[in-house]
Amino acid sequence: MQYRRVFVPGGTFFFTLVTFNRQKIFALQHPINLLRQAFRYTMQRHPFTINAIVILPDHLHAVWTLPESDSDYPMRWRLIKSHFTRHWRVRLPQHLSASRLHKGEQQVWQRRYWEHLIHDEADLTRHVEYIHYNPVKHGLSVTPFDWAYSSFRTYVQQGLYPECWAGEDTFPVQGGA
Repeated sequence: MQYRRVFVPGGTFFFTLVTFNRQKIFALQHPINLLRQAFRYTMQRHPFTINAIVILPDHLHAVWTLPESDSDYPMRWRLIKSHFTRHWRVRLPQHLSASRLHKGEQQVWQRRYWEHLIHDEADLTRHVEYIHYNPVKHGLSVTPFDWAYSSFRTYVQQGLYPECWAGEDTFPVQGGA
């Protein structure tokens, strides 16, 4: 089966990217800093807006809006992932043979990622709330505000959500990684 992506110039998209074998690469500050650097590097060359984001130890979710005349989010993810990988010093685990890798590929990211074209404001709200609730869903924090690697605090500063939004069982999110 051939995977087909949707390309809409100026579109808003929800993404999920997962680390290879769900390694908890982003459990430490240094790789999170490198990921932020990879985002800045890419955004300087190929602008886009990050509407919402959360970085968890083994995956991340984001909602982006692309420029009006641009639909090339795969190129942006390729640049982010390759920039991060080039600057990330990972030794391959002993139990994983280098022969399992494709030429030049390193075991940092899963090869594919999930994307979803946001259809309307309600769809955007659902995905942004999913992103912000994700650390609670995974048992990493009691409230979204407690998780430092999320855009939730920015939403609170902008007055879009109260600091106590979605604490302990107040927002039953289902599905996703």
